[in-house]
Amino acid sequence: MPPIAAPADKRFRRAHVSPTRRRGWFRVSWKRVAQVSALVAVGVYASYQAAGLMASTEALTVTRITVSGNAKLSRGEVIALLDGLSGRNMVFLDLEEWRQKLTASPWVGDAALRRVLPGTVDVFISERQPMGVARIGGALYLVDPRGAIIDEFGPNYSDFDLPIIDGLSAVHQDGLLVDAARAALVAGLLDSLRQHPSLAKRVSQIDVSDPRDLVVILKGDTAMVRIGDDQFAERLQSYVDLSPALRERVPAIDYVDLRFDERVYVRPQGSGHRPQKNTGGG
Repeated sequence: MPPIAAPADKRFRRAHVSPTRRRGWFRVSWKRVAQVSALVAVGVYASYQAAGLMASTEALTVTRITVSGNAKLSRGEVIALLDGLSGRNMVFLDLEEWRQKLTASPWVGDAALRRVLPGTVDVFISERQPMGVARIGGALYLVDPRGAIIDEFGPNYSDFDLPIIDGLSAVHQDGLLVDAARAALVAGLLDSLRQHPSLAKRVSQIDVSDPRDLVVILKGDTAMVRIGDDQFAERLQSYVDLSPALRERVPAIDYVDLRFDERVYVRPQGSGHRPQKNTGGG
């Protein structure tokens, strides 16, 4: 029997497989390392020089401060609150720190600062608005709707046409302070009168010693008008409407009590008599 030829197995034909070169370590060129190092050094030096230029250039130095939004505070007073800002580098300014310096003033409710190149800082002021002149501990103070004391009232505020407010102070452990709830009641009265400007201008004095019974005295009148703790504008207007008829019956009125809907109680001055009742019919 002739021999059986075995088929050739190509897997074992090594002569046709090109040998590959064994991987090794990359060769590092010291010349290349030197070039890269030189580039890094140049970059660092350029950054250092740029930082120095940024810190010293005149365009980035605060040389001008603009002020807007101020009414009672003069520009000079605002600049005084920012003492030390001029000459600073704008890049490194902590604007929040300078904003807090501004809000430390009792007149400043809020403030904002903005950098503007070249060398300018814009300052925007939002001032507190006084609602009245509070009589506290024998002195007079401007107070805002939250009861915060803005400043002591004096001749420099003579242009303000504000009502005198009594009864705002309350005794606390730390002494006399403005009672926030009573201040809010007064603010509610004045807010309700915004829609009645002619009536609002007539309010001369406000007494909130009893937070459940707000008392108002109008300009050119001596009667105390008791209007409770709501319906302020409506009750004051009803007194204005009824006043001529009330004066015919009681020329010198101590107080008028309007807290009881249609019933109006009138007490004459210097009289121990019980208050006279008027049903509103005149």
